[in-house]
Amino acid sequence: MSMSLEENRLDLSRIVFIGRTFDEYMAMFGLAEEELKGRTILDCPGGACAFTARANTLGATAVSADIAYGYPVRSLAEKGLEDIAHAMAQLDKARAGFKWDYFSSVEELRANRTRALRECVSDMERYPERYVPAVMPVLPFEDGRFDLTLSAHFLFMYGDRLDYDFHLKSLRELLRVTRSELRIYPLVDLSGKRYGQMDELLAEIAGDGCTTEEVQVPYEFQKGTGHMLKIIKG
Repeated sequence: MSMSLEENRLDLSRIVFIGRTFDEYMAMFGLAEEELKGRTILDCPGGACAFTARANTLGATAVSADIAYGYPVRSLAEKGLEDIAHAMAQLDKARAGFKWDYFSSVEELRANRTRALRECVSDMERYPERYVPAVMPVLPFEDGRFDLTLSAHFLFMYGDRLDYDFHLKSLRELLRVTRSELRIYPLVDLSGKRYGQMDELLAEIAGDGCTTEEVQVPYEFQKGTGHMLKIIKG
């Protein structure tokens, strides 16, 4: 039996609330704006990302799901600013692991992370129904709810902390709520190495009747992250 959000959720201090801009999402997932209109889209985990806010203005019906959304918006806004400051300080020590073409400096990166947070928080305050608390690998949506599901910086990135069973259950759950297509970015862990059990995982998904494809995308900030996984349901 799955546990409730209250039983599962972490202390806010243990959640990192940082997000990406809409433009980053479009590059990470190889999307064009015309692909969004009229589609139902899930961003999971959504974090402090600005995708849902902007996608809805472009004619999509977009929803975000994340464990963090069980907390008050104001608390998340404050946590987000703290996390951005901490991440920028750490990044100065690890510049060599990143490509500085999409962002030319730490300050430009900070500005983008802050803008994403503000857009997300503003949208959460105006449209709270778009931001659904959820604890993977269980999602509170019906089968096939979304035409397209996007999942960034979660699966594969934490392959050293989340075991294979969790990855498989989470992948199948994301596919359960998806009608046609799931995209995941990136395909490497925090050290830039490809997820070690990727081939085994994709074989199981193929056995479920899905078609998988690794696609190069025009976004690679952390070195080695220039590909996404596209899964089409059979």
